[in-house]
Amino acid sequence: MVWTDSLRCDSLSWLLEMDQPGVRYLAQRDLSDLPQNNPEFIEARKKAHQEGPIAAILDQMDEPGYWVEPGPGYLPKYRSTVWSLIMLAQLGAKVDQDERIGTACQYLLAHALTDYGQFSASGTPGSTADCLQGNMCAALLDLGFEDPRLDGAFDWMARSLTGDGITQMGDKSTPVRYYSGNCGPGFACGSNNKQPCAWGAAKVMLAFGKLPKEKWTSQIKDAVKQGIDFLFSVDPADANYPSGWNDKPSTNWWKFGFPVFYVTDMLQIVEALVRLGHGQDPRLINAINLIKDKQDAQGRWILDYSYSGKTWIDFGKKGQPNKWVTYRAAWVLKNLYRKTDDDPQSTTLLA
Repeated sequence: MVWTDSLRCDSLSWLLEMDQPGVRYLAQRDLSDLPQNNPEFIEARKKAHQEGPIAAILDQMDEPGYWVEPGPGYLPKYRSTVWSLIMLAQLGAKVDQDERIGTACQYLLAHALTDYGQFSASGTPGSTADCLQGNMCAALLDLGFEDPRLDGAFDWMARSLTGDGITQMGDKSTPVRYYSGNCGPGFACGSNNKQPCAWGAAKVMLAFGKLPKEKWTSQIKDAVKQGIDFLFSVDPADANYPSGWNDKPSTNWWKFGFPVFYVTDMLQIVEALVRLGHGQDPRLINAINLIKDKQDAQGRWILDYSYSGKTWIDFGKKGQPNKWVTYRAAWVLKNLYRKTDDDPQSTTLLA
């Protein structure tokens, strides 16, 4: 069985059409297996950086490397530096294609990363959160940005998950402690009534899944194991994770969108687990079937969750078939069948 058998129709050809260079570039890179030295791919990547969403976002950047206003870049949502870099990363932008991207990454580290490895909404350790940490670690990796300070950010992310070397909230004897946002180990979050936050977990685990294995320290390995156990503590299809002050999970879990900021959907949970080598795990069967069932007769997925009017550009009409969302779903379905380094003889359990 090939992954395209999971599609109800040939949506890959739809993604490869010329009308949206950004989607075409991602589909060629991740779905059609064109080698990166292929002239057609090189041209598609170049066009994606010169036209469409990537170019539109970069054109709004101030010369020093920030969007809207200087500083750590969390506010205003969703056009400031943090959100612009997350969008660029999800669009496939790369530092080697436009020097402004590297400038922006350097600016973010200088103004939003603390000396202890926390990405901060205010520039101080007290305003960090798992969702912000995971989003920025993943984004910088996706952008192709390299800096030794990023190693410290991953180390903090791992230790804040396991609790190793982090003092309890309120102990002011050390700045390496939990605060009101990231308030304890195991993804505990003040915004989720101090319960483990699966939205934050999705971002953290996605970032670990993108980190090259040679950079996995013993701290990161312990954190990854704990994070996988948490994501599989319930059936991901039910998303019955701790919901703060609510009795039921947020309905946003089942609303697929683009871009993906701190609000998370099931596609992102599954992507994180696939990247961590669990695409063949039978505990994902219900979630995969749900993803498959959400496609229409043409093998396309609609935009359920939209930031229309809140970002630099819009990515389609809510409730309509959407190339960006379809790309996300297709990526997951394709990579379910990819053999992992840990189990090169694996065969799919989900055919």
